[in-house]
Amino acid sequence: MARGSLSIQTEYPIFSVDYAFQRIGGKYKGRILWALSKHLVLRYGELNREMSDINTKMLTQTLKELETDNLIHRKMYPQVPPKVEYSLTETGKELILFIQYSVDWGYKKWQMTHWNNFHFQEHKTAFLFFFM
Repeated sequence: MARGSLSIQTEYPIFSVDYAFQRIGGKYKGRILWALSKHLVLRYGELNREMSDINTKMLTQTLKELETDNLIHRKMYPQVPPKVEYSLTETGKELILFIQYSVDWGYKKWQMTHWNNFHFQEHKTAFLFFFM
């Protein structure tokens, strides 16, 4: 096999990893999916409050990407003022176990690498609130 070329056996896993991370990668996608898994349905304003460090343009763009990838459902009610609700699709729900694993892994690694046990215990509640 020539250098730089991949066999079908190695291309499939690489393609799968790339495909998955293109759908849920980035700073906010996993957090939005996680928030929706905890609340089942959230309105735009509620999501905006959950994601306090995201601006309106980025939240709107990320929600559109998640909807395009069929990970969230957007339900718009014909009323004034507009009412829009977001929820996970079945495909989005499939990712929650992966995100839960990532949360658990991040929690463990964060605790081990960045905080001594005493300091971590002081901030554990804040950390758990953010990720739970």
